[in-house]
Amino acid sequence: MKRKHSRFFLTLASIMVVLMLGFLVSSFTKVDAKTIKDKVSILRSTKTPIEKYGQLSVSGRYMKDKNGNDIVLHGQGFGWSTWWPQYWNAKVVAWLASDWKVDVVRASMGIDTHPGYLNDSTTQVNLLRTVVDAAIKDGIYVLIDWHCEAFHQAEAVAFFKKMAQIYGKYPNIIYEIINEPNNTQTWPEVKNYANAIIPAIRQYDKRNIIVVGCPFWDQKIREVADSPLTGYSNIMYTVHFYAATHGQWLRDDCTYALNKGVPIFITECNGSEASGSGHFDYQQWNAWWKFCDDNKISWINWSVSAKPGELCSILKPGAPAKGDWEKSQLTESGIYVRNKLRSYSNKR
Repeated sequence: MKRKHSRFFLTLASIMVVLMLGFLVSSFTKVDAKTIKDKVSILRSTKTPIEKYGQLSVSGRYMKDKNGNDIVLHGQGFGWSTWWPQYWNAKVVAWLASDWKVDVVRASMGIDTHPGYLNDSTTQVNLLRTVVDAAIKDGIYVLIDWHCEAFHQAEAVAFFKKMAQIYGKYPNIIYEIINEPNNTQTWPEVKNYANAIIPAIRQYDKRNIIVVGCPFWDQKIREVADSPLTGYSNIMYTVHFYAATHGQWLRDDCTYALNKGVPIFITECNGSEASGSGHFDYQQWNAWWKFCDDNKISWINWSVSAKPGELCSILKPGAPAKGDWEKSQLTESGIYVRNKLRSYSNKR
């Protein structure tokens, strides 16, 4: 009897162990499945700007996404390719996309500087294409910026025609056909220049947005509003502000243009004086950001550079050329702008 009872209890214990193991395995499986499901859900909800917005267009004064909704882009501009080529690489683009949470970067290629496109086109185009290709890979938008004041029309036509042939199929691309016409160039002259460049782009790229500058270093937006370009679609106009120099008067001029249906894209801005240094005016800077938010105006901060003593440079001298920047390697404006950009990503 004892031996039979022993066998019975041994068998019962074995069954209980098996059942408990089965329960535990089942529980772990359920937890793992839920964890995996949650992670997949998070990944699916974290879309790149391109995945979220797709092909951009312009309707009236607003930028539109692929579904016709009003959208606003926020981003960071690269410093001149002439003087800061070390930062023109894929790792910096990836860092701005992942850590700074930018929607867009601006590739500001030097044209008539030394070196520049006019005297070293191979190097400058290679730098530009490195940034553009990386932006496409990381799913963000990128401005191809002809970064000069003078027109250099023949060279610009050839350049933008080539860029449109290469990149026109990608919704990531925005063309900025001149950086800042100066105080000697009139709006009719800028219009004539634009009327030469825009058809060259549209020959190969029918859809992507083209941004046009205006006289007095992108301040004379009232003149644009009184006589805008006609016969084209998906055109925007840029205004540049440096908050310690450009205050309410320029916002008033922007309001004048917006009320006439002129679409504005602020492709360059900072909180410093127009020189890039001097002092920060945080009151005006925040007023500009509120104005942009209220009016659905996209903006790009200037610049990824590390010039000693320059307030608008986001990096301190010696900051790594491959991104992955620590807070201690950012300047005052770098820290401020990074926080601002990341605040927008939390609202998406």
